[in-house]
Amino acid sequence: MAALLAVAIAVAVLAAAAQAADPFAFFDWDVSYITASPLGVPQQVIAINKQFPGPVMNLTTNYNVVVNVLNSLDEPLLITWDGIQHRKNCWQDGVLGTTCPIPPGWNWTYNFQVKDQIGSFFYFPPLGMQRAAGGFGGITVNNRAVISVPFDTPDGDITLFIGDWYKKNHTQLRKMLDDGKELGMPDGVLMNGKGPYRYNDSLVPDGIDYETIKVEPGKTYRFRVHNVGVSTSLNFRIQNHNLALVETEGSYTMKQNFTNLDIHVGQSYSFLVTMDQNASSDYYIVASARFVNESLWTRVTGVAILQYSNSKGKASGPLPDPPNDEYDKTFSMNQARSIRMNVSTGAARPNPQGSFHYGSINVSQVYKLRNEPPVIINGKKRTTLSGISYSPPDTPLRLADLYDKKGVYTLDFPTMPIDGPPVIGTSIINSTYKNFLEIVFQNNDTIVQTYHIDGYAFWVVGMDYGEWTENSRGTYNKWDGVSRCTTQVFPGAWTAVMLSLDSPGFWNVRTENLDTWYLGQETYIRVVDPEGGYNVTEMVAPENMLYCGLLKDKQKCGPDASWFIKIVSLCSNTELLSARGFGLFGRLGVGPLTKIARACAQLLFAD
Repeated sequence: MAALLAVAIAVAVLAAAAQAADPFAFFDWDVSYITASPLGVPQQVIAINKQFPGPVMNLTTNYNVVVNVLNSLDEPLLITWDGIQHRKNCWQDGVLGTTCPIPPGWNWTYNFQVKDQIGSFFYFPPLGMQRAAGGFGGITVNNRAVISVPFDTPDGDITLFIGDWYKKNHTQLRKMLDDGKELGMPDGVLMNGKGPYRYNDSLVPDGIDYETIKVEPGKTYRFRVHNVGVSTSLNFRIQNHNLALVETEGSYTMKQNFTNLDIHVGQSYSFLVTMDQNASSDYYIVASARFVNESLWTRVTGVAILQYSNSKGKASGPLPDPPNDEYDKTFSMNQARSIRMNVSTGAARPNPQGSFHYGSINVSQVYKLRNEPPVIINGKKRTTLSGISYSPPDTPLRLADLYDKKGVYTLDFPTMPIDGPPVIGTSIINSTYKNFLEIVFQNNDTIVQTYHIDGYAFWVVGMDYGEWTENSRGTYNKWDGVSRCTTQVFPGAWTAVMLSLDSPGFWNVRTENLDTWYLGQETYIRVVDPEGGYNVTEMVAPENMLYCGLLKDKQKCGPDASWFIKIVSLCSNTELLSARGFGLFGRLGVGPLTKIARACAQLLFAD
């Protein structure tokens, strides 16, 4: 045993040495189904360690994060980390373009670093509409103590998940889309996995469990609000309280007060909320559907309760009004345009956020990605970007590249939309390390779409109604556009973003709307470094890599094998020999290598 451990430790220490100086955070997750009744009807939801929503990951800049995921579902699983950049390490991104899914009954360990990041993000399962059943949770990345925050330390930190919800489970929703049907109006809006407070007896049935957030008068709290829903933009507001916006998806913003703010699918915002009311009663927290016929969508409203410790009674009466902009389509766009980056403050680093002068960098490549209403291709309802409906191959793109497997994807994604019949394909964007990209999202559909790019934060430089042309660049904000990872594109409008490709790998570009994403509205950016690349400017594939598709024969052993080097690596790091490490060994399955790993843990952690 001692000789075996010595050899394994010698190999594993080399892999861990580069990150050993920064702290580790360990998470041990069992992803499974549980039964819940958020809207009063029992249904199957996806939970993490029996929690719905899942736990909040409380991290700090540069932490190394180790997450052991046991897939107790009856279908393949991945976890993706919305907004975490995985610098030069797309292997940990948790999407089909980079990683084979975790089979049912298997466990797999994610190992990544939140390098040079702060902010509010969330994780979720990206496969097959699974997020519509849950599996999501928060990621909070705090500043290091040596970096000041551009506002006073709040008295508390509150994470709030809002999102539209269906009583049908994700497999039923998936079948509806496969059959060419619309999902239709959601059955409600959840807040932290719970249904609405009974503010209206005719709209909300009795007996529904609702969220209550308890606060102290006079104190200020940071609310991190994430729209984790299926497809509905939501207007967020707290009765009689100002929302002071201070951060979005990793960037500190100029502080400004809102009475309400539209939060689109996949977006995250941080507000400071001061408890400055007289507490004559509890207060409503509301998230209601936007860009729909609101008189028909009244049930699609989430209501939670803000309760002061000295509250004199329950909330009652009408909800605070949503924006009155039925005939003003610019209201929400002007809200979005008003959000600016705080260029004078530091964030993950002490240098100001505005020290990277994105507006003065020469653009290397321009792509205009246009979406249209759903179309029929080969008898199936599909959605497209620039006329191409993405079809994920069985072999992850990055693995195909690594092992030189031809024909898995093509590099012919058009720079500008091409008129012609739409097609199904695996066409991706080809680019080079250190290129500077301008991407224009053109939404020719009738609903709001939000677009996300994995691996990067981009600058939102412009948005407007109509068709984007080169003359539209005259309206760009080239100084303090907010840097984020998810942006809304209004129907009949465009949004332009810029990003610096400083991280080789394959990076997913997708709509966050689950229905249109499932039907094909995504692609990838392939970022290649011709002078460095693999094992130089890009991290090598992890030891516990799963194989599938054209590479399935390389999967020589079961789920336990990946644990051996990983655990011995952790055991070998003397900084980790503390009780914190035990969370990693909670559920390892069965098998001889697991027993060795447990013996290693018991030996090294023994008093």
